[in-house]
Amino acid sequence: MALVKEFYSNLYDPKDRSPKKCKLRGKLIKFDATTLNNFLETLVILEVGERYPEYSHYCHTYPDHQAIAAKLCIPRQGFMLNVEGAPWKLLRKDLTTLAQTWSVLSYSNLAPTSHTSDLNVNRAQLVYRLVMKMNMDVGAMISSQISQIAQSNSSKLGFSALIRTLCEARRSLTFESLSPTINMAYIRKNCWNPDDPSITFPGSRKARARAPTEAPQLLLPFPDHWHLPTLPLP
Repeated sequence: MALVKEFYSNLYDPKDRSPKKCKLRGKLIKFDATTLNNFLETLVILEVGERYPEYSHYCHTYPDHQAIAAKLCIPRQGFMLNVEGAPWKLLRKDLTTLAQTWSVLSYSNLAPTSHTSDLNVNRAQLVYRLVMKMNMDVGAMISSQISQIAQSNSSKLGFSALIRTLCEARRSLTFESLSPTINMAYIRKNCWNPDDPSITFPGSRKARARAPTEAPQLLLPFPDHWHLPTLPLP
């Protein structure tokens, strides 16, 4: 993590101007939205007549918490309420397998946080937008998150895998190892909810009987350009 700490230290700006580049070991590392979208091959898709992706428009609307809970939770589960009766959080044990998988990806690759158990309202909204496949400007979101981390006093230094790769591309060498990929084995061990009726795994205690020649399937509606078996965690 030495390289990641050095990156964020060099990025810190006492005037809080949220810079989108910094010098690291003599190399200029850029992480503006355009640079990241090109680097990650995440195209910004706009509908006809739109200036901003669907995700950006949705962020400025009042969320339908019932719709969010219905999409992210197993049957008959939903938001826990605070003392004022407003939605507070979704418990991890109530999330579907797909929602848990997307939440893991969001913790590591979109909006890092040290709290990776239950989903607060803001995180639930993000995961809902991912599950609903809303078009988003991934580069802009990650660029903003990196700047916020650098200017905050948080102990969570996110995007270590991305920073490592950006530095390697600029020949700033590092030997930091990466965490396991989010593949099917990871999903089954860490994200699968046995009470989720929409997902089954071969040999699971709630799996339906299969014919001997039937190939096991796990259908996860991820965007075509996000290949989870090769997506590293930091």
